[in-house]
Amino acid sequence: MPQPPSRNPDGPPLIWDAHSCLPLDPAADIGMLERHRLAGTGFVSVNVGMDMNPVAQILPVIASFRRQIEAAPDQFLFARTIGDIDLAHATGRLAIGFDLEGAMPLLERPDMVPVFFDLGIRQIHLAYNRNNSVSGGCYDEDMPLTALGHRVVEAIGLAGMLMDCSHTGHRSSLDIIEHSPSPAFFSHANPRAIQGDLRNITDEQIDACAARGGVVCVNGIGRFLTDHAAGTSAILDCIDYLADRIGPRQVGLGLDYAYPDDGMNEFPFGIDRNYWWPAEQGYGVSGLQGVKCARPEQIPEILEGLDKRGYGDPDRRAIMGLNMHTLAASVWPEGTATLPGQAP
Repeated sequence: MPQPPSRNPDGPPLIWDAHSCLPLDPAADIGMLERHRLAGTGFVSVNVGMDMNPVAQILPVIASFRRQIEAAPDQFLFARTIGDIDLAHATGRLAIGFDLEGAMPLLERPDMVPVFFDLGIRQIHLAYNRNNSVSGGCYDEDMPLTALGHRVVEAIGLAGMLMDCSHTGHRSSLDIIEHSPSPAFFSHANPRAIQGDLRNITDEQIDACAARGGVVCVNGIGRFLTDHAAGTSAILDCIDYLADRIGPRQVGLGLDYAYPDDGMNEFPFGIDRNYWWPAEQGYGVSGLQGVKCARPEQIPEILEGLDKRGYGDPDRRAIMGLNMHTLAASVWPEGTATLPGQAP
């Protein structure tokens, strides 16, 4: 049986972007993700809801995104399994998965985890910047994972969903990493030693994640880099730091690029943006508006930059996609798609 194309050393590398954002509105055009595909991306995880978004908003977003993905089979493939990602990579399409940012959409019920899994959610973190009944957030009082949080983490492991620690408070993230049934990871987080924002993670968090077999995916948002314009060199600096500290086989990419919303209503009426994105942490009155982020078109620049900085081809392929492919394959339930040249 031929090896999956993602692991073919002679073929194009699999690019795995562990986190990106579309407008959280059913009217948002999934076709915007064509920019990811044209940049060579094989898989992207798209946010479908955060702690401040009610379930009544999240479900129509999921329904719309799924319908649009399935209506564009020449461009996109809805990724439920690693096999789907391999098939998309083999056929020049973009595999798309979903993620949740925060546990509040679970409504304090661990049994909501498999429900969201069935809807296509393949990764989740437990607190978006602020504390909740499950976990601590990075811009709030540092607190441990709660008793409910331990049950949620167990449910995430049982469902076969990736356990993310981005946006999570320091103590809670360490608890999650220690108690998660499968390796936890950071889908979009940078070393705090490089840029001192509390959204970035400490060496202790980095080391703990790596020790349990997780992956740290570098974020492309300018305020979390030394270059607020989100230049490629600053992203490569974060990759270098992580590769030196934990090795290149536990580093990935999660740009967190937010596609333009064109005035759509992503958040509930009356949301307090200063609560979720505090001014005392350097955010403006409009929260994330105006914050620069690396564009999908920079992905080839990152790959080329790794070459110029002396990374060999196996390490480049690992950082750009295979590390996350390996992690997801160890967590998601088994499932394969028929590849070209294979009998169905």
